[in-house]
Amino acid sequence: MIDYRDAVPADGPELDAMGKKVWLETFGHSAPPADIEAYVSGAYGPKGTLLRDLADPHIRYRLATDDDRIVGYAKLVDPWLPKEAIAPGGLQLSQLYVASTHHGRGVADILMRWAIGTAIAWHANALYLTVWEENARAKRFYDKRGFVHIGDYAFRTGRQVDRDLIMKLAL
Repeated sequence: MIDYRDAVPADGPELDAMGKKVWLETFGHSAPPADIEAYVSGAYGPKGTLLRDLADPHIRYRLATDDDRIVGYAKLVDPWLPKEAIAPGGLQLSQLYVASTHHGRGVADILMRWAIGTAIAWHANALYLTVWEENARAKRFYDKRGFVHIGDYAFRTGRQVDRDLIMKLAL
């Protein structure tokens, strides 16, 4: 049975390993190895942004666990997107990752409902996210939930720059 709960600092090592694994499975083919390594070394590991953000009380993580193993998570943050791309008063879904072993089991949908519900409870007027233009599965998922493409964001993976779509859900 899949359970859902807020993350706590003790979840850090397992959450970091899970996030890195999903990121590499999803995006590891998308750039030269040196660029992938440059991104991964900044995002994950003892000095990575995931663990730093987990310690930040203004950032919320919601976990999906199966048999006490982390199989998915959503991360809500104050928007870090360029101010000209978004309107004031929104929140940003910075990450929504689900282990490939749990695709198609409703995990992403439940995490998304948490993100939307939390944004509404915090009186946000919109929920923003970015998605890589070549991630067709994620784009379909967001489209089905009413997110609309409102702009583009240059996502840096090492020296490589990819096009991410900025998407918005009005709340």
